[in-house]
Amino acid sequence: MARTYRALAALISYPTEALQSATGEIAAVLAEEALVPAPQRAAIGALLTELAAQDIYELQERYFALFDRSRTLSLHLFEHVHGESRDRGQAMADLIALYRAHGLEPTAGELPDFLPLFLEFISLLPVDEAQALLAEPAGILQLLAERLAARGSAYAAVFQALATLADAPAAELAESVIEDPDDLAALDAAWEEAAVRFGPGEQIDSCGTDRLRTRLRAARRDAASV
Repeated sequence: MARTYRALAALISYPTEALQSATGEIAAVLAEEALVPAPQRAAIGALLTELAAQDIYELQERYFALFDRSRTLSLHLFEHVHGESRDRGQAMADLIALYRAHGLEPTAGELPDFLPLFLEFISLLPVDEAQALLAEPAGILQLLAERLAARGSAYAAVFQALATLADAPAAELAESVIEDPDDLAALDAAWEEAAVRFGPGEQIDSCGTDRLRTRLRAARRDAASV
């Protein structure tokens, strides 16, 4: 098990006074386990400083503007893969089943594909298994890192660390440059135009984890075109 994933989950959760108080502990966990490379830990330090020092209401307003207003920065993994299609429902069910098989029961009103929850879950797994699951949405993590960096957001450091932990191929980043990060309407329009395709005749015969992996892996093919 790796507490690093739980620490990163906390950093991309809705800011609270409890989170502000825990920034020192989060930094200590990242340094102790050293799963995140030192340069990326230093970059995350800038976010930790912001979270600890800034007014809580300003932090919450910024978080809402980034992750709730724009679908291109959604923290719900399957929104980037399936949008509002019916496939998302089955993917959700598979993910809930995976959580329950490992003794984790999502609370009412908590969508299972919410990235902080997903990271909490993999923090309970052996490191190799956690890394393998994190690798499935690597394309999503890369795109979020690039989009946040284009906006000058300190949150980009967390997603770049996650992409590194997921062993995401750097080549995919070249497809995701945002020319105008302030044009939210254009970004959302581009997001809606990108369809997720599994290919004609492709079958998803397995269930549970295998099907979940297949759905997450779709992001590697299609997310770069968003």
